[in-house]
Amino acid sequence: MSVIILGIESSCDDTSAAIIQDGVLLSNVMAGQDVHREYGGVVPELASRAHQQNIVPVVDMAIRKAGIDKKDIDAIAFTRGPGLLGSLFVGVFFAKGFALARDVKLIDVNHLHGHLLANFIRHKDVDRPVPEFPFLNLTVSGGHTQIVLVKDYFDFQLLGQTIDDAAGEAFDKAAKIMGLGYPGGPVIDRLAQQGNPQAFHFPMPKIQGVNFSFSGLKTSFLYLVRDRQAEDPDFIENNKVDLCASFQKVIIDFLLAKLRRAVRETGIKQVAIGGGVAANSELRRRLQEMADKEGWKAFIPERKYTTDNAAMIATTGYYKYLKGEFVGQDVVPLARWKV
Repeated sequence: MSVIILGIESSCDDTSAAIIQDGVLLSNVMAGQDVHREYGGVVPELASRAHQQNIVPVVDMAIRKAGIDKKDIDAIAFTRGPGLLGSLFVGVFFAKGFALARDVKLIDVNHLHGHLLANFIRHKDVDRPVPEFPFLNLTVSGGHTQIVLVKDYFDFQLLGQTIDDAAGEAFDKAAKIMGLGYPGGPVIDRLAQQGNPQAFHFPMPKIQGVNFSFSGLKTSFLYLVRDRQAEDPDFIENNKVDLCASFQKVIIDFLLAKLRRAVRETGIKQVAIGGGVAANSELRRRLQEMADKEGWKAFIPERKYTTDNAAMIATTGYYKYLKGEFVGQDVVPLARWKV
């Protein structure tokens, strides 16, 4: 019997809905929120209001693009957390209302669990390789940086994580210092392609094991720009591309050094990445380059599935559906929720 899942993602500032039938993606629709650009970051109250405006048309579009009727849906999978509480509320309570009205199952999904399974998103008539268990997943986003040992769809072991800021947050902070706008990661990625990654030196953080820290890098970047601007007011404008390339290089060096250590400690040579920073072109290139050199097998999801999206939530929900993991109408969002 065919199983159709509606997925909802609303953990931060993107409203997304997806339809999956028997594990195959039929549609994935997303609405962003440009309102945050003028503030240099996501404003939680504005994000939740925008989700309220977007969620009904986004879900309607996903259903129509999938070529199904809402009565065909067997379950609704939704991001329960972690994330901004106001944003999560919109998605969770829409899902609860939809499930109650249609008398279908509810499936709660951890946002980070979705990123871990992003490489398992399937398309009709597309034979894309997926990781074999166990594999290592480097999850890099604005809120999280961690290395997870994925033993199967539901069995994970956290090997290392950031002890302070996330890599994506470091990119955004550097972009803000240079006046590049928000979100800063994609802008730094684009400008870095024109710059010299050896132009400026930033010290590699010294953190034990496979944990991460990015607060020192942010401070180092701030101090370098501050001191050079005191000598030359046009320092940023004259060195923008080199600053981007050099800062990006040290972050990627750090991420890949920790991933290499995790591979050597575990002996697992299948590696995957996920999260918004996994869209970075240089990180994707250098991971594949390292995998080829080290004899690893690398799995890199399509860019549209690295940022927050409902396709990964629906995919995770599908596997939970097969396992019979459902929740009731008393479910509430969780701003913090470990995978």
